[in-house]
Amino acid sequence: MVESGSIFQTSSDTEIILQLVARSKKKKIIDKLIDTLLQIKGAYSLVILTNKKLIGVRDPFGIRPLVLGDKNGSPVLASETCALDMIGAKYIRDIENGEIIVITEGGMESIKPFKKTPERPCIFERIYFASPDSIIENKTVYTYRKALGEQLAIENNIIADVVVPIPDSGVSAAIGFSQNSKIPFELGIIRSHYVGRTFIEPSQTIRQFGVKLKHSVNRSCIENKKVILIDDSIVRGTTASKIVKMVYEAGAKEVHLGISCPPILHPDFYGIDTPSYNQLIAYQSSLKEMTKLVGAKSLFFLSLNGTYKAMGCEKRNSETPQFTDHCFTGEYPIDVTEILKLNR
Repeated sequence: MVESGSIFQTSSDTEIILQLVARSKKKKIIDKLIDTLLQIKGAYSLVILTNKKLIGVRDPFGIRPLVLGDKNGSPVLASETCALDMIGAKYIRDIENGEIIVITEGGMESIKPFKKTPERPCIFERIYFASPDSIIENKTVYTYRKALGEQLAIENNIIADVVVPIPDSGVSAAIGFSQNSKIPFELGIIRSHYVGRTFIEPSQTIRQFGVKLKHSVNRSCIENKKVILIDDSIVRGTTASKIVKMVYEAGAKEVHLGISCPPILHPDFYGIDTPSYNQLIAYQSSLKEMTKLVGAKSLFFLSLNGTYKAMGCEKRNSETPQFTDHCFTGEYPIDVTEILKLNR
């Protein structure tokens, strides 16, 4: 999401930035870029290529990620470290929040044009979006997600025979849950890798059809058993309800659903296509109602402080949160009052 003046834009943001750069009265490209960035508010990481420069930019809060790598002496910019691994590049460091890095044949220059702001990276990168093998603050994303599952098991004592992840996003947390609870882990649901992520599909009909194509039940792992399903999040409830039903139809005695993050109560306007309030199941329904809607015997979420513990923090700092966690708390680091009026 980028805001210019009083208009919020949720699409074609790079086009807006490009137009502002083109209209700037400054003469040098870096000055034009700084002039532009000082006019906008939002979450972004940018890579800009000119005839003589490679430029990387991260927003003042560092909500979206950007990393610097090196391949045989040539700098590389990418959104996460797994991209560097794919091309054999070495990770150097994260671009800092509010930093512009300018790379030329003569070397690299770091420019920090914004007022110093505490970094608040998006917590959902670690929970869902980043690749499990990417490294954030010297830990793999897999490690964070496994810790989320461990913390979920600490907070919820559910008696069951087997822990089953909703693949692929629930696998890491399910491993952590299984190891902490001592309940056996099984791949009771098999995911087809020919189908993409269903929650970001454009229509409900496609999402529902996608769930059927995307998952199949491994009956031998769940028949006549009390099953704990683990997933990393629940947005609309489309995937969860279909899978719970599939697991019951395959002969499970009980199906419990554990979510390794808090309930998503608020939309995202910083570049992630999560729905408006009227499509968020946790905003529209109580826990009891949600449990009935997804069809599980029980539904349980990780607490907010438990989420922060899994991220390596003692607890959430209510005065200066360590992450951008508005999806859970409604505390948007960048004002979205105008667009909120349109989404309630």
